[in-house]
Amino acid sequence: MDINQYLEMFIEESKEHLQACNDHLLELEKNPQDLSIVNEVFRSAHTLKGMSATMGYEDIANLTHKMENVLDEIRNSRLNVTPELLDVVFVAVDQLEEMVFNIAEGGDGKLNVEETVRKLHEIETGEIEVAATVVNNVSSTSLENYLTYDDYEMTVIQQSAEQNYFSYEISIKLREDCLLKAARVYMVFELLEKMGDVIKSSPSVEKLEDEDFDEQFYVAFVTTETQADVQKKLMKVSEVTEVIVNTVSLEQLKKRQSEALEKDESSVIEQQNEEKPTTELKASRKKQTVTKNNQSHGNKTIRVNIERLDILMNLFEELVIDRGRLQSISENLHDSELEETVERMARITGDLQNIILTMRMVPVDTVFNRFPKMVRQLARDLNKKINLQVIGAETELDRTVIDEIGDPLVHLIRNSLDHGIESPEIRKAKGKPEEGTVILRAYHSGNHVFIEIEDDGAGINRERVLKKAIAKNIVTSEAATVMSDKQVAELILSSGFSTAEVISDVSGRGVGLDVVKTTIESLGGSIEISSTEGQGSLFSIQLPLTLSIISVMLVELGEEIFAVPLSSIIETAIIRSSDILNAHNQKVIDFRGNVVPLVFLDEVFEVPQERTEEEFHSVVLVRKGDKMAGLVVDSFIGQQEVVLKTLGTYLSSVFAISGATILGNGKVALIIDCNALIR
Repeated sequence: MDINQYLEMFIEESKEHLQACNDHLLELEKNPQDLSIVNEVFRSAHTLKGMSATMGYEDIANLTHKMENVLDEIRNSRLNVTPELLDVVFVAVDQLEEMVFNIAEGGDGKLNVEETVRKLHEIETGEIEVAATVVNNVSSTSLENYLTYDDYEMTVIQQSAEQNYFSYEISIKLREDCLLKAARVYMVFELLEKMGDVIKSSPSVEKLEDEDFDEQFYVAFVTTETQADVQKKLMKVSEVTEVIVNTVSLEQLKKRQSEALEKDESSVIEQQNEEKPTTELKASRKKQTVTKNNQSHGNKTIRVNIERLDILMNLFEELVIDRGRLQSISENLHDSELEETVERMARITGDLQNIILTMRMVPVDTVFNRFPKMVRQLARDLNKKINLQVIGAETELDRTVIDEIGDPLVHLIRNSLDHGIESPEIRKAKGKPEEGTVILRAYHSGNHVFIEIEDDGAGINRERVLKKAIAKNIVTSEAATVMSDKQVAELILSSGFSTAEVISDVSGRGVGLDVVKTTIESLGGSIEISSTEGQGSLFSIQLPLTLSIISVMLVELGEEIFAVPLSSIIETAIIRSSDILNAHNQKVIDFRGNVVPLVFLDEVFEVPQERTEEEFHSVVLVRKGDKMAGLVVDSFIGQQEVVLKTLGTYLSSVFAISGATILGNGKVALIIDCNALIR
């Protein structure tokens, strides 16, 4: 079989199943008694095992098989769910992810997993501590599986005993990966009927034929064959792994039936007490399942390779450039038919743009879903109690932004857990709940997406940050005295800044938040920090919806044309020279009561032009958070949608320029990075 044609599908589906394993394991840790969650994990693991075995990735199949065995012990109530047990299972899932990602990167998916396999085996066999919680109720569990008999069946057993027949109860177990269970059951029954008579089975014959059972089934059987012969013959059936033959007498069966009856009666009251919440839980789960199924039926989707979408986007970008060129030609020719055609083309490309951008949008959940497991492990490493709340995971963002935002978020969350949330003892001493809360929130606002990380930890210590900043010459002692709390908090985004006293595996190596800030700004976004000492911190990240096509205002400087992103512009204004004031060696204007510094772009970008004293100046008022600036230009050209092209690796560090675009007349216009101009 040529597996390459299925490789992409295998990788994507494996990722989905592993994510499902992670989600359900986290849920299981909160509800260790809910065995339906174990079944969900088991189902995902079983599918992954089958797929990987088919594709020839034996390491994945073997590790998943061992993981399945442990899950099987849990769902059969022979093991209890403990954090230590889940630690090992999570490690197994991590290694499975590592192998799948290795395959995705062109590797062979091999990994040394002997240690994990050994631990899983020891858990399964009860050789290590986590298995000390093995429930010693094998006999009671087995009792439920024992066969029960009506009067007619009891009479048959009695008559058989009178004719010197042996009565046996037989437990038969098939291999877990047995593909044709019904066929094996048929072979077992055929063999039994050659030796004697089958009185009854559990599950019923109909269910056995429909393969509606796990791997084990029970049979009541009368024969003249000995116990050992029956056992040996049945073990000859292919894919039968275990056969237990017990001799039973009529007295034993009567005694057991009466004990079971008493037990049923005593449990009636308990069942009545527990029935309501259990029913509600089942109803709730049923509702969730129905809703989920409805959603899955409602959303008919197909998988599309992101590279194909990138190609489509690139072609569309070329179309947008040509549209601009046609508009320019149309304005020059003043031909009504051409103008009408161009307008129609503009409308259609506008709709097309919306569709393509929507196709590239993916929920931030694809990034957020990695954090619950990470927070769980970090909390255990740091001996802290953390409650992670995820809000707005359905918020959509362009795929290009999604790919880049994961690492900065990991850094901020690790920072929040390590430096923000205090230990349970300290929190208790401060009168806070022992469990700290970290909220990861995403939402749309205008043409931006905001992602916030909020915690109720210790907050940022102003004095400690200032002391470190002054020691590293990031600020002077004089400047430090007039800085606001917000400005002090944002000092931690400075390069090489770290207040950690102890370097740990989690954070504190001085390679930190400045990298986060740089990454976010390279995406055209910004980050702000608000913090109250003793109450917690809020990191707010503002990101553009997409990076490819943006609305800009074209402005003229000498003979050059520049583009200012509309998302940064508050408004444009014409001001008199007499309105320009001086403050702290900076030219400023009074804009509706606010003192706004002016930035003369011809000086910033060294645009050659003759200096003339003009009475009026054209100003584009832009903002970055709560800061504003007035960009002084020669003239405004107008609003336009342009395709953002990067300047390439050789020009990646040009000051205040985020990229370039090709205009309708074929000229290149540089796109101004307003955030870099506002200080």
